[in-house]
Amino acid sequence: MNKRQALIAAALASVCAAQASAAGQMDAQSGAEEKCYGVAKAGQNDCGSATHGCAGLAKSDNEPGDWKFVPKGTCEKAGGKLTPPKKKDK
Repeated sequence: MNKRQALIAAALASVCAAQASAAGQMDAQSGAEEKCYGVAKAGQNDCGSATHGCAGLAKSDNEPGDWKFVPKGTCEKAGGKLTPPKKKDK
């Protein structure tokens, strides 16, 4: 394989990966999945929370404020909650 073919193959792989990622986001948004609070393992949360702003930053397992997308109907069976924890008064 020459350099040109390798470059084209890498570009196509990037496009396919981006498309697969976008399709995964669409599945989550289409109603096939729901946010489940308290089941994310350390470093595997799907989005930010009150304590941090990005996915993958959960510091410990099963923190109540961190959430993960799970298939609809499985959250409570896994020990999670469908609603975020209540904010503590200062």
